Amino acid sequence: MVLTLGVFEIGIWELCLLGVLLLAFVYEVYFYARYMWVRHEKVTGDGLQVTDGEKPGVSVVVCARNEGYNLKPYIQSLLTQDYPLYEVIIVNDGSEDNTQAVIDEYAALDKRVKTTFVPIGARVRSTKKLGLTLAAKAAQYDYLLLTDADCRPESIHWISSMMEGFGCGEGAKDEKIEVVLGYGAYFWENSMLNEIIQYDTLFNGVHYLGAAATGKPYMGVGRNLAYRKETFFAHGGFSDLMTEGAGDDDLFVNKVATKRNTAVVCTPESITWSVPKHTWKSWLQQKRRHLSVSGAYNASSKGHLMREPLARGMFYLLFIVLMIFGSPLVMSAAFVLFLLRMLLQVSMLDVSARRLGQPQMGIEVVWFDMLLPVVTGVMLLLPKRKEVW
Repeated sequence: MVLTLGVFEIGIWELCLLGVLLLAFVYEVYFYARYMWVRHEKVTGDGLQVTDGEKPGVSVVVCARNEGYNLKPYIQSLLTQDYPLYEVIIVNDGSEDNTQAVIDEYAALDKRVKTTFVPIGARVRSTKKLGLTLAAKAAQYDYLLLTDADCRPESIHWISSMMEGFGCGEGAKDEKIEVVLGYGAYFWENSMLNEIIQYDTLFNGVHYLGAAATGKPYMGVGRNLAYRKETFFAHGGFSDLMTEGAGDDDLFVNKVATKRNTAVVCTPESITWSVPKHTWKSWLQQKRRHLSVSGAYNASSKGHLMREPLARGMFYLLFIVLMIFGSPLVMSAAFVLFLLRMLLQVSMLDVSARRLGQPQMGIEVVWFDMLLPVVTGVMLLLPKRKEVW
């Protein structure tokens, strides 16, 4: 059946597909407007003022496996923070390089540096989870702030900024906040791989921070994550997650974070910078390891994470079909929707990038936006491997 609009003839199938395209577009607008922008809301607690001397102590926890090369330049940035009371616990996770020698060197120079270790060849599925558990038991303070051995805080105000999420800044501690999510960026390099890593990191980071800010926390990253020590042990730590080789950060947050007990900190001073992967193979392996635990997310998180990729895939598929087989009027309508979505996407990501102190990305995000769901889909369809760390 064909409809005639003036000089244009439009098939019913075209109108149906255009209608579905419009629905996918509407969902994308809703998704970006609601979740894809970061905001930092300062937690003020009950209004009790605290001085620097009354700020609670923080245990900064770093797991290191064969990270002697990275520890040496980055540990100093952890020891020059402006926070008045903290320690740095470095877990030697079965390293076979000079990691322990570097730790011992700094421990001899600064009493705030503490260490524990996971023996080489420990017979557990995830030695990193074991290492984090040992660090939590050894921590002398009530707040655990996690980062990686190859991470450098943006500023000397990193600890102070992250602790504001608990209400430990200008105001008082908010006893309701148990988990604070921060942003972990990667160093910029001049390569196509790094551009994809930057887009992937920005999209995922803005999503989990934006979702948490709207009451739907579902993950965090171990490069920049804090929680109360009592929360860790009250929920059994990683006891029910040890069957998973990865997920020491996102699975734990997925388990314990709620609308009421989670805060986000998105100021430029609060971010950390990590060394990115330098080969396609290593990046794909890293991404596959992260995706390997997605099946262990709770049902609500799975539903939330599935809807947008499905809407995005449907949008691109129908756009391509209509641009190839559609009549001129339908092609024009589809192209307008594509342009509007592209402008929305680029502008919203740029707003968040500026808020995080990150460089803005250009029109290439459209290609990355189409490519990464395909990469993710292929990885999810591949047979599962035993990812361990």
